[in-house]
Amino acid sequence: MPDIEEDKHTARPCVVRRLESGDEPGWNDFVAAAPEATFFHHAAWRDVVEQGLGHRCHYLYAERDGRVTGILPLAEIRSRLFGHALISTPFCVYGGVVASDVGSEAALVQSAAALADQLGVDFLELRNREARSTDWPVKDLYVSFRKAIHADDEQNLKAIPRKQRAMVRKGMRSDLQAQHGGSVDDFYRVYAESVRNLGTPVLARSYYQRLKDTFGDQCEVTVISHEGRPVAAVMSFYFRDEVHPYYGGSVALGRDLAANDFMYWSLMQRAADRGARIFDFGRSKQGTGSHDFKKHWGFEPEPLHYAYYLVRASQMPNISPTNSKYALFIKAWQKLPLPVTCAVGPWLARNLG
Repeated sequence: MPDIEEDKHTARPCVVRRLESGDEPGWNDFVAAAPEATFFHHAAWRDVVEQGLGHRCHYLYAERDGRVTGILPLAEIRSRLFGHALISTPFCVYGGVVASDVGSEAALVQSAAALADQLGVDFLELRNREARSTDWPVKDLYVSFRKAIHADDEQNLKAIPRKQRAMVRKGMRSDLQAQHGGSVDDFYRVYAESVRNLGTPVLARSYYQRLKDTFGDQCEVTVISHEGRPVAAVMSFYFRDEVHPYYGGSVALGRDLAANDFMYWSLMQRAADRGARIFDFGRSKQGTGSHDFKKHWGFEPEPLHYAYYLVRASQMPNISPTNSKYALFIKAWQKLPLPVTCAVGPWLARNLG
């Protein structure tokens, strides 16, 4: 567990409050100053999840002497198919408590557990990047991939293992063009087809447009084209000196052209130019192709410590494509026409979190 210094004023108890309209500046100032905070702790995610996906949010913060000392973003997902959960934070890879002292952290965790009991959810899930000091069960399904990058492109290219570097060079020879600051429309056409081919429902186009509108320059679309046709695309988030390629994929032609490889290399160049020094490849499930792809780039997996407080559930949930009970659904989904998956997918995807 990362060290949390005991505040000199912790003799005074903190008060846990719910984030209300007008409280966002104090919340975001805390995020900006807290080393453990992530892009996904930004207060704007509350409106994205509530207005874009229709889920009720419960954003809690600890306050002492008028000063924010901790935050815990939570959202409630209620689904007939996938159950009733309180998550920090759904649709985000990182979440959980960020606090400046142990008292504030404990108060927020206790408040979250009490809220989970009050709401009668199946479980409370905290998507911690680091291990925390609770005795709750922890899922080891996911890992993250983070690596330092240089300002110099040649050093970054040399740092890629030989076989993967060959794939990047193949993409360079495939007459591909990278456009940073591409359109959400081009991104969505590629991404919707990519996730359909994986057997996964896609969220509505309006959700990705909302992300772009909400986060502005912190959200950028990269589109890779071949002979004028988009063949790969990724939506990335920028936070401090980090870049997070978050939603990405390619069409079938793109795979033949090594478009994915070229795309992430182009993004690495772009991110370095923007001053990013950490490339966060995001989470992957262990034992999947995505996990192996990221390892081939020379990234080492770091375990994610997703912790669970079980309320009505008797065991940790497994709402994952790796769960064998979803195998038939995945195979059927892969065969559906793309317009059908774009019409039906958002209704399913908004409840997956």
